[in-house]
Amino acid sequence: MNLWILTEERPKKDVIGKIIEKFVREKAIACFFDTIRILPVLNNAGDFTFTYEVIGVNSSIVKKIFLKIVSGKSSFVDFLIFYQNEEPIASDIPIFAIEETKTDDAESRNTGVFQRATKFVYIETFYPKIDKTMLYNLQITQKDFATQTNIFGSRCFKTLGVKFSGKTFDPEHDIPWSSIEELIAFKKRMRRPPAGNVPIDINNLGNKITVSGRLFKADALGHDPNIGALSLIAATLRTLGWEGAIEITQHGLIQKHLSRTNKFILVANKLNLTLEGLSLPNPAMPDHYWHYEKNSEKLGTIFLHVVVENFTKGMSIYENHAGCERGYFITSTGEHLSIDKKIPESDVPAGMGRRNIEIPDLVLVDFDRAEIINIEGKTYNNVDNGIAELNNFDAVEKYYINKYYPDYRIIRTVVLYGGDSEVIEKIEVSFLLNRFGKLVLSFKAPELFKDAIKNLSNYWAQS
Repeated sequence: MNLWILTEERPKKDVIGKIIEKFVREKAIACFFDTIRILPVLNNAGDFTFTYEVIGVNSSIVKKIFLKIVSGKSSFVDFLIFYQNEEPIASDIPIFAIEETKTDDAESRNTGVFQRATKFVYIETFYPKIDKTMLYNLQITQKDFATQTNIFGSRCFKTLGVKFSGKTFDPEHDIPWSSIEELIAFKKRMRRPPAGNVPIDINNLGNKITVSGRLFKADALGHDPNIGALSLIAATLRTLGWEGAIEITQHGLIQKHLSRTNKFILVANKLNLTLEGLSLPNPAMPDHYWHYEKNSEKLGTIFLHVVVENFTKGMSIYENHAGCERGYFITSTGEHLSIDKKIPESDVPAGMGRRNIEIPDLVLVDFDRAEIINIEGKTYNNVDNGIAELNNFDAVEKYYINKYYPDYRIIRTVVLYGGDSEVIEKIEVSFLLNRFGKLVLSFKAPELFKDAIKNLSNYWAQS
């Protein structure tokens, strides 16, 4: 049968390879790997079908490997894997749910563990007992010693049956919790947060367990690390056998903050949690876990990204596709850097606040022509907003692109997705992928774009 990979993210060859390796290993099948490539599939008219084919893998039980861009109704894992002949529909049951992260203790204690937790708890509502994996695609060196936060969160994941791939664990930390008492005792020994922060404390009061943690942020229920941490802790307590009340305290919320569609409200209802002093609304559960993406600007920027990296010598040195994980900035020597959110304090005039560093959705490098292409992605109807945002890239060019690629010419351009048009009317726009899959280049498109589309079209014409 075919292997289908559904994702919200820009597909990366190394990650796709690891997913296929997991399938091969767990199904105990023979498989031969060559260079993996991700190819946008064109039809006989030369239009994009919104399907990608993965080549470079040979197995007697896998006919073809396809990939499609989807979106979740709420808290969606990065990859759903199906093994079936026909293209998946929302009612089909996947074989794997995989969450990819490039973040480790070396960069953040919370995002590497807790911020992903809600996804694994929520997916059980739709696919009980699904095979769940946290895939670490680390691009910076893993710390020699894990933080207590990472150990605590990882052992909670282990208790929920989540598998880990791509990261080394100390054997004594690579085990589930044996009891509720062990979990609570470990948490109490952990370092306390700075004064003024609400600590996450777990207390067994006999008739109920209370878990403190702030959920209020920007006048809403929206503190993502704590949403993940409290979801993970509560789910772990239920898995360890606690059937009594679990109450979230010191959350900072009032009744108006509780929306029926908020991801934490959905999880809280599933786990039968209460919020101190508040009434939990009945959840507005989506009918399905996912749907094929048809509206996002990322359909255009991801397509261009994939074509350039698979059909030219060019590559991405930064990516921030809509709704996807931010990438690292890759220097000319291959170093991976996180782009700061603000300009350096040393460059701030007296009495002025630090300005944001506005970032493109995609930065491509054309080595042959010594060009850097800064891309703002937009939907067809928002073209004017995209053109206006091209004026905001001075800081990222000053502090990153000019610094690490000093001899390169910089081009700023807009890439569009959607609409019915087959022509480009604005000179600032270089590429349009319309909703029917038509590939439209402007006469002023960077030569890298022209090479990529020509090589892609030639490949399918000869197939």
